[in-house]
Amino acid sequence: MGQNAPLFYDEPLELVRGEGVWAYDAQGRAYLDCYNNVPHVGHCHPRVVEAIQKQVATLNLNTRYLHPGVVRYSEELAATVAIDDAAVMLTCTGTEANELALRLAEHHTGARGVIVSDFSYHGNSRQLAALTSCFETPEPFPDRARAIPVPDPFRDRQGRDDETLANAYAAHVEAAVASLQAAGHGVSAMLVDASFANEGLPDIVPGFLAKAVEIVRKAGGLVIFDEVQAGFGRTGRAMWSHQLHDIAPDIVTMGKPMGNGFPVAGMIAPRDMIDRFGAKANYFNTFGGNPVAAAAAQAVLDVLREESLLEQAGTVSAHVVAGLDALCEKYPAVANVRSRGMFFGLELTKPDADRTPDPAMAKRIVEGMKAEGVLMGRIGRHDNVLKLRPAMIFETEHADILLGRLDRVLGALS
Repeated sequence: MGQNAPLFYDEPLELVRGEGVWAYDAQGRAYLDCYNNVPHVGHCHPRVVEAIQKQVATLNLNTRYLHPGVVRYSEELAATVAIDDAAVMLTCTGTEANELALRLAEHHTGARGVIVSDFSYHGNSRQLAALTSCFETPEPFPDRARAIPVPDPFRDRQGRDDETLANAYAAHVEAAVASLQAAGHGVSAMLVDASFANEGLPDIVPGFLAKAVEIVRKAGGLVIFDEVQAGFGRTGRAMWSHQLHDIAPDIVTMGKPMGNGFPVAGMIAPRDMIDRFGAKANYFNTFGGNPVAAAAAQAVLDVLREESLLEQAGTVSAHVVAGLDALCEKYPAVANVRSRGMFFGLELTKPDADRTPDPAMAKRIVEGMKAEGVLMGRIGRHDNVLKLRPAMIFETEHADILLGRLDRVLGALS
């Protein structure tokens, strides 16, 4: 795999088994998994395991043949977004879904300009690697792309109300559009994660994203919402994070949690747009949306609905946020609590007047929590925001374990 294969922790962790919200290492020690959003309804959920086993023992091949399971899943998935007469294209990864969405947008608009946020990641194809703005890649940022900042009220408020803040950051979108048009690229699409997860999960500034969308559409571009991290009910209040902004998308992409660990991803867009693209592109994907992938993905949708996991996420999220707020009051290093349903961030800073970001403290906490048997990560442009994305089956009893151990680690480090 090479010496630079990315691994978590100073001493990498060897995990060999999972069940529910727990993962187990090679020595049998249990870890509360508050990081991995691939096992969306819990590690090895029996319903998903059974669906995969049954279908793989029956038939598995590509989607150039008719299959009722693939059609049923596509219909149910398309119905979750506010796109009239939507159709679905299934892939294996979020990278493929985002790559396909950009191709679709370019074909539909005839333009090539792309707008992303200035601290984002949408995949590892050549085009998406070049568009990555949250870390360096060998591919240079393309001339036909522009990166815009998104507001973080904790850092950027500076006495401004929501409307003033939204207008100030929408102006960056206007400038990006004008620059792309002046360079002759036009505007094909704006590709964003509406939860702004990589950006550190900042609190939503009402009106900002709606203004940005209006500017892009006025210039002839499409809006692509990347739901790979925050989709499938993680917000607790809606199926997709962009629905918290009350914005109808042009294209939606999804991946990671879609098959609870089985590789499946996809894109939803208007049927006529997909049909016109398909007439030219003859797109197919050997493994994307195969019957086993569709069975796994269908089981995830069924579990979310039948176990009322969106409603549970709302209740448990409130409990977690209350506990994190208490830690924020207790420890000066904790500057800010962020949340989107079952997705939490805790900003660590130095206790100075400027609240200087403290990535070293964040790293020590992540390592300390590993020692306490809890998995979490870090995000944000300063790498100082603790990242917690537990499975949707996470309950208050698990939350109390998380909060108690986090209290212990913060106390020891403070």
